Amino acid sequence: VYGLIFLFKYRSGEAPSAPVEVDTNNIFFASQVITNACATQAILSILLNCPPAVELGDELNNMKEFTNDFDADLKGLAISNSDTIRKAHNSFARPEPIMEDQKHATGDDDVFHFIAYMPINGQLYELDGLKKGPIAHGACTDADWMAKVCPVVQRRISTYASSEIKFNLMALIKNRSEVLEEKVAALELRKAMCVSVMGGGGEDGGMDVDGGGDEGPLPSGAEALAAEAARIDGEVYQLRGDIEAEGAKMQTWRDENIRRKFNYIPFIFNFLKVLAETKKLGPLIETAKAKGGR
Repeated sequence: VYGLIFLFKYRSGEAPSAPVEVDTNNIFFASQVITNACATQAILSILLNCPPAVELGDELNNMKEFTNDFDADLKGLAISNSDTIRKAHNSFARPEPIMEDQKHATGDDDVFHFIAYMPINGQLYELDGLKKGPIAHGACTDADWMAKVCPVVQRRISTYASSEIKFNLMALIKNRSEVLEEKVAALELRKAMCVSVMGGGGEDGGMDVDGGGDEGPLPSGAEALAAEAARIDGEVYQLRGDIEAEGAKMQTWRDENIRRKFNYIPFIFNFLKVLAETKKLGPLIETAKAKGGR
């Protein structure tokens, strides 16, 4: 898990939950300068603070290097001026075929906000683009930060008492398909070692029998090695099924996003027009009224 993204009802003027750090050396922190972009901002806050082992791609790497010496406001402007980020953000926006007059949120309106939590340089940080800087919640390690962030999130939720139940907590993780593929590769390597040892490769080929990978040393004896190879086959079969399911899930998400963004207004307009021209619209309206009056 690279970081957590927390969604909550925003309350203007709320004090930070811990001291805000103004000196943000070695931390990528950008002010949010775009309205309704806090989710994208939270994702970027995590990605641009990930360790070098995480591959970000040319666009984000170039942005991180280019804005290295910028302050938070300039970093926020750099994000807003990125065509690639703008296109990615807008690709998930819902169409607005019927334009409404824009209005500012009032005290009666529900306004929600996304922020990020992640470990950086041995500290648990809260990254909120509407604050002046990152918020440190104490020391942590890569192993225990998930346990330490739980009370931080729980304290924020508890400030709403029972008046609010609309919260969401999401994790930014490595592509599950890649993780599963790596497990398959490791298992196939272990099986190849089993087969090699059974064929005499452990002695003649210089195979390190104890080098069985993360699952420990290989078993000894031909029967044990054959059983281990069979076990690996079964596990690989299950993992390949999981990889296929991940691919199907991703395709479903793509389809859902396409449908969500599609403008159905022209279709609905023409459909109603055809019903009216064939004199079927009136009876359908009367039928609906009759059902609604029951």
